[in-house]
Amino acid sequence: MRILFIHPNYHSGGAEIAGNWPPAWVAYLSGALKAVGYTDIRFIDAMTNNLNDDDIQALIVGYKPDIVGCTAITPSIYKAERVLQIAREADPDVVTVLGGVHATFMYRQVLAEAPWIDAIVRGEGEEIITALVRAVEAGDWKAKRAGIPGLAFIDDGKVVATAAAPTIKNVDSIVADWGILEWSKYNYIPLGVRVAIPNMARGCPFTCSFCSQWKFWRDYRVRDPIKVVDEIEGLMRDHQVGFFILADEEPTINRKKFIAFCEELIRRDLGILWGINTRVTDILRDEALLPMYRKAGLIHVSLGTEAAAQLKLDLFNKETTVAQNKKAIELLRKAGIVVEAQFIVGMENETAETLEENYRMARDWKPDLANWSMYTPWPFSDLFKDLGDKVEVFDYEKYNFVTPIIKPLAMDRGELLDRVMNNYRRFYLRKALFSYPWAGTGVRRRYLLGCLKAFLKAGFERKFYDLGKVDYWGPQSREKVNFNFDETRTRALDSDVEWQPAKGHRRREKRIAPPAPLACGGGRGQLPDSVTDIIDVRK
Repeated sequence: MRILFIHPNYHSGGAEIAGNWPPAWVAYLSGALKAVGYTDIRFIDAMTNNLNDDDIQALIVGYKPDIVGCTAITPSIYKAERVLQIAREADPDVVTVLGGVHATFMYRQVLAEAPWIDAIVRGEGEEIITALVRAVEAGDWKAKRAGIPGLAFIDDGKVVATAAAPTIKNVDSIVADWGILEWSKYNYIPLGVRVAIPNMARGCPFTCSFCSQWKFWRDYRVRDPIKVVDEIEGLMRDHQVGFFILADEEPTINRKKFIAFCEELIRRDLGILWGINTRVTDILRDEALLPMYRKAGLIHVSLGTEAAAQLKLDLFNKETTVAQNKKAIELLRKAGIVVEAQFIVGMENETAETLEENYRMARDWKPDLANWSMYTPWPFSDLFKDLGDKVEVFDYEKYNFVTPIIKPLAMDRGELLDRVMNNYRRFYLRKALFSYPWAGTGVRRRYLLGCLKAFLKAGFERKFYDLGKVDYWGPQSREKVNFNFDETRTRALDSDVEWQPAKGHRRREKRIAPPAPLACGGGRGQLPDSVTDIIDVRK
């Protein structure tokens, strides 16, 4: 039984400006399959190697697989569909499988536009793909597929979805096959070292209205911190990894286990630097522990501050205040940790004045790094449904945090992009001239200068924010920007979208904020070039 996994060649100018991210989804699926005896598994990372359709076809023909599996987050869905079409063209008998968060909730639309896909894996993939591979090996998978939980497929012209598969309760039983990756390709530009994206937990107990993770993973499950450190030590030893980012939306949710994780890193003295996404309230809660976190190697914290205006924070169910955001940034800087503030822009009510306010607030808060992400309403999220006809673009390839999906009432999309770029220019020019060169000595200064290098490199190559693709050259070109939306793409019918997770994890309405957080830090849910899902673990 020959199994071939392929990561589609999708680029957006977003998170990838910091380097090439290892696609962890394939390591988890390969690990699950090898554990039950399937060893003839190969992987093509078409994204990292920038492979075109002809390259992919030649590799498929050369491998002669029985099964081809692909992943897709929302912006890469069309690339993934095309990969599986190429596989079908190369061999009419090959079994084509698609997984990931987008297909999990949009499987009816996906199967309608890509009928060459034999099966969609809905949700957590390890046990579902194992059952499917066994059925294919037995030679009667089409007869058995209706009895395999977690699948969707076309049968006699109709879309069939089997019952949801149970989640994997013992996450410590999951062992990733990291050896399937070509590690020399996965570099983190700020430090010039290999990067990994392990995870400490799956899921999230909280329910940001714009996020997909709590829907996809359903149950929140945390690994044994010692086993996580074992995995990191193995990545360092076996694959020369020098930096890692925890894939979790908010690894500090379980305070006890996060502390144990940091203590174990300190005890082993591995000397590795790492980063996380988290929520402002967790930083305020752990003020006294921040020096210990830094001692454990934590160097970069990306905070889900999300919006400058309190009105936006309330809309996103963030339950943090502007004052709390500023305080959390001060605490992290004081502890010697590089802090990145995440801002969401491009809502319907965005104006030149709100973007200017946003910039002034970023200056006032004094984060080391700032990231302005275009609001991107996942087509299966609660907020997408609430927005209704305010969403006019259904070309999912542009749902990448750098393309304005929502058109503000007070400006066109070209002006919005230009004003966001103006925020970036002013913020990082000041940092380059007056901050980074004087940020002391040692690791923190080296890290910040490395981040500046990555930012400048992406800008020079015109990869940042997809600027080269949309023909943006500065303020003088904002009226000529062309986002190249595919207007033939249409909105899925509400009845064709799975709005709720398979069981029990429904959206919580806003309440008075308790000491514990109520939503994921970072909060993006899918990142075009980074982590998580199974079948897609990149944010």
